[in-house]
Amino acid sequence: MLLRLIISTVAVLITAYTFSGVTVEPWWWAVIIAIVLGLVNSCVKPLVKFVALPINILTLGLFTFVINGLMVLLCAWLVPDNHFVVDGIGWAIAFSIAMTIVSWLLHFFFDPKKK
Repeated sequence: MLLRLIISTVAVLITAYTFSGVTVEPWWWAVIIAIVLGLVNSCVKPLVKFVALPINILTLGLFTFVINGLMVLLCAWLVPDNHFVVDGIGWAIAFSIAMTIVSWLLHFFFDPKKK
């Protein structure tokens, strides 16, 4: 579990410093952001996906990108004192896509259970 937290934290840092529309300051708040993002994705996201199931079916699953972006915006709203700032839904969707890719790559290379 600690390895997953470290990988998520590094993924948040890499992704946030890649995009100019996403800010994490100071850098060590990435740990808290990774925890909040994990909690939001495990508690809130399944409910939102269930409620949005009809529109997700109509868009052939593409609405999932919007849901992921909204979860990032919710996380930015939950983190206090502007330590995690996302400039809009477009940046949030891009952040969620890039975060998924970076996290997958880090898990692939550093998680011994995945090999």
